[in-house]
Amino acid sequence: MAWGLPSTTSLAQFCQKLNRLKTLKESTTETSQQGHLTTLDLTLLGVGGMMGFGLFMLMGSVAKGIAGPAVVVSFSVAAVAFLMGALCYAELAAHVPRRGSAYLFTYISLGELWAFLVGWIMLFECLIVGTAAAHVWSSNLDAIFSHRIRSFTVAHVGVWQVPFLAQYPDFLAAGIILLISTFISCGVRVSSWLNRLFSAISLVIVLFIIILGFVLARPDNWSAEEGGFAPFGFSGIMDGAATCFYAFLGLGSITASGNEAQNPKRAVPMAITISVGLVASAYILVSAVLTLLVPWHSLDPDSALADAFYQRGYSWAGFIVAAGAICAITSVLFNLLFFVPYMVYAMAIDGLMFHVFAHMHPQTQVPLVNILVFGVLMAFLALLLDLQTLVQFLSIGILLTFTYMATGIIMLRFRKSPPASSLGPASTVGSEQASAPEPGELRPALRHYFGFLAGYRLGAAVAWALRVLVVSAITLDCVLVFGDSALHLPPWGYTLLLLLSSVVFLLSLLVLGAHQQQRRQDTFQVPMVPLTPALSILLNIFLMMQLSYLSWLRLSIWLLIGLVVYFGYGIWHSKENQQELPGLTVTHSSLEETEQGL
Repeated sequence: MAWGLPSTTSLAQFCQKLNRLKTLKESTTETSQQGHLTTLDLTLLGVGGMMGFGLFMLMGSVAKGIAGPAVVVSFSVAAVAFLMGALCYAELAAHVPRRGSAYLFTYISLGELWAFLVGWIMLFECLIVGTAAAHVWSSNLDAIFSHRIRSFTVAHVGVWQVPFLAQYPDFLAAGIILLISTFISCGVRVSSWLNRLFSAISLVIVLFIIILGFVLARPDNWSAEEGGFAPFGFSGIMDGAATCFYAFLGLGSITASGNEAQNPKRAVPMAITISVGLVASAYILVSAVLTLLVPWHSLDPDSALADAFYQRGYSWAGFIVAAGAICAITSVLFNLLFFVPYMVYAMAIDGLMFHVFAHMHPQTQVPLVNILVFGVLMAFLALLLDLQTLVQFLSIGILLTFTYMATGIIMLRFRKSPPASSLGPASTVGSEQASAPEPGELRPALRHYFGFLAGYRLGAAVAWALRVLVVSAITLDCVLVFGDSALHLPPWGYTLLLLLSSVVFLLSLLVLGAHQQQRRQDTFQVPMVPLTPALSILLNIFLMMQLSYLSWLRLSIWLLIGLVVYFGYGIWHSKENQQELPGLTVTHSSLEETEQGL
């Protein structure tokens, strides 16, 4: 048979494979152990995962080189953007209290390919952040001992002069990763108890920094003589906000352990909301303290908080802060090394990652192979790579993931729920809403004004409106960010594009709001949908455009590798694909839902 162009039917079937949705009943096969984590446990898990990275790794760098004292505003903008995304995260976590985090949530809302890419991006982010965190942990411990550990290593190993590699092998960083991996392999109870201890210590140290810092604050450090409050202007504040968004990385550890919670539908959303509020408040207050203690241009980016107290002559306080940094970074490592194996396990269970990662230890109920593989990989990276090189690898992944989350919320709200039997105990609305208007239909009160949409099949208008909303958000952000610099638009062209993209964005939002959506009283839902997720999409894309082209390049290379893995293995071994193979048939309802996907 001669080779030729694929038929329209073949292309349609191929696209349906990429956008097929996960069957929720499949996720009930993971574990059956009794939940024992409380809301407090989950909250401390989230606080521990987010707190240390921003305070002891990003804050000094952003304050000195990107935003100056206006790092306070950068953290505030990042907190608002993250909170909107976290609300979407919380609703999805309550809807599907299973392991897998953003990966699983994308699978049930947008489709298989998008879910794999989200999981692949998060894997890269966690490996890099965990490796960088181990270096910070090592540096703070070495500082307590007056850098004797570094001197000993250099004297016996020597100094390397290789680009992208550390000047010397960091055995401490590799060792702490392997040690924490060992604790996590003992089971959830042991690692949860240790994380709870380190998180509590970190919170006490943060309170100490805030109280003593405001006592020693010098308002003159924000004066014009020291460069002013915003020495890098508005662009510096936004660049800082895009970088500060990474400080909240670690939220996924809450949803990754959701099925160990006593009441996942209530505990997971509450833990997410409380932990984000606590961490955002701590970041804003501590960043104000840091730039009021000493002039922003005199900060040491590697150990800014401890160094600020040393500069003021409070060596004992600097020692306490360094000890607190060790505890906080230990919590970060616990959460990352806890989250990564379970996320990869969820992908392997679905057939999108290699089957060896789907093994769960029968006694400890932990994915032992995953912990070993990724713990050793992270330790190897920490042993060899330089900290500054690792920080440069931080990409746009988390912003892109939260954009997927916001898009998924809109898709789920305007899509008809599957039968209650496939959702298990998480859904109780099947029979109660049988007589109610279906999600995706025009609201009866608005049919007179939107009659031109009545001819579309159920959900089609919503799908098109969502596509237009995302495209208009990208266009609007491009005009705002690049209108004067890269595009060199004249004033009338800039104004025209700004008005057109804004109007299209608002009209697509209006079309979405004119349709019925799911209303559930038994679980948490994001307020003001579709406005809240739409603003989240707009702000996330805006922050992504503040990042350098190198960030986009690194992300593109990693995504290309991921696409090779997916099309070479995942698409053929996917459980959803295996269900379709015997008769190569899919139910009409699932095809209809797939066609409505992006």
